[in-house]
Amino acid sequence: MIGLGTWKFFVDTMFYKGDALLTVSDNGGEYAIGCELKEMDLGLAIASIQEEGDTLKGAATISLLKGKEVEFSVQFADVANGYLKVPFIGKIALKNGQKVA
Repeated sequence: MIGLGTWKFFVDTMFYKGDALLTVSDNGGEYAIGCELKEMDLGLAIASIQEEGDTLKGAATISLLKGKEVEFSVQFADVANGYLKVPFIGKIALKNGQKVA
């Protein structure tokens, strides 16, 4: 499994500016992913996830966008980089994520 741990990203969009914590864990051989934003409950539910080399890709739903899926891709190395593709907003870059736990 790749990317296990908690990764901290700084996110700067018109809807949210601050740190985002992405947690990747092993749930009995399956990936479990969580995301925390300060003072914001996303209601995140992973719809699909696949591992491609050092990258996790997939889709999730969030309570703020009922019926819509958010695509994601994160590549893990010494730092983590990737993106979220959010309906109505577009692509949000995830750059220089630092492993914090």
